[in-house]
Amino acid sequence: MRMNRREILKSGMLGAASFMVSQDLTTFIQEENISSTLKSNINHSVCHWSFNHISLEELCILVKKIGFSAIDLVGPKDWPLLQKYGIDSSMCNGAEIGLTKGWNDVQYHDTLIKNYIESIELVAKAGYKNLICFSGNRDGKDDETGMNTCVAGLKKIMSLAEKKGVIIQMELFNSKIDHKDYMADKSSWGIELCKRLGSPNFKLLFDIYHMQINEGDIIRSIRDNHQYFGHYHTAGVPGRHEIDDTQELYYPAIMKEIVATGYKGYVAQEFITTATTHEGKEKALVNAINICDV
Repeated sequence: MRMNRREILKSGMLGAASFMVSQDLTTFIQEENISSTLKSNINHSVCHWSFNHISLEELCILVKKIGFSAIDLVGPKDWPLLQKYGIDSSMCNGAEIGLTKGWNDVQYHDTLIKNYIESIELVAKAGYKNLICFSGNRDGKDDETGMNTCVAGLKKIMSLAEKKGVIIQMELFNSKIDHKDYMADKSSWGIELCKRLGSPNFKLLFDIYHMQINEGDIIRSIRDNHQYFGHYHTAGVPGRHEIDDTQELYYPAIMKEIVATGYKGYVAQEFITTATTHEGKEKALVNAINICDV
């Protein structure tokens, strides 16, 4: 009897023994000499959503095959699967309401405070470190009002985050192309928020793609402000596609600057590949890891 992928997942039969990375991809990895030569200067990860053409279990197997052990943006219900494969949940999610409804609006504070207190406990218990959050959209609010509202709300969870060793990370987005009206759209705004909160457990998720679009000067930003950046995401500009020589960012130089700052956290691939086949998409991830492994 033939079973489709959904049936296999439901039955629990899909695992390392039943899912095999294609032979062509295995050969490609070997030819690129990836897993045997990763330099360990960059801690690699990949965002779950941007490689959702395969199941999370298949992605676990793929990243282990490539030679790293972390996946970003995975919530509590899927942590047992990551733990099965010895993979870190490098950026946890699940406490947020959404990208547009965040800490800059007091009407969401009661829900957010409840969600984050519960999630901080879960993250700490699972042995993870990072929990994502969002400013929310402006919706007519000026930046100073939004800043003060974020501070007032976040202060109500930061003592617990500090106690539990969990870092709350607010992601910076571009507001020109992808996230119109998002408030945390400049590194300077996020840095000021960090300063006002004054907690070592509040950092910025510096998304290189988004900040290239909104402000540029990526290497200088990292060099001058790295103490406020707790996590990095990648993607090509323009288009959010592969981080190769088809786009304007030169990732080897950016990665070298990140290493030079002494950063020990994760860099997660978050590009949307232009490849149309499973094998092509997986090769794109292999290539991205190779580009960033300086």
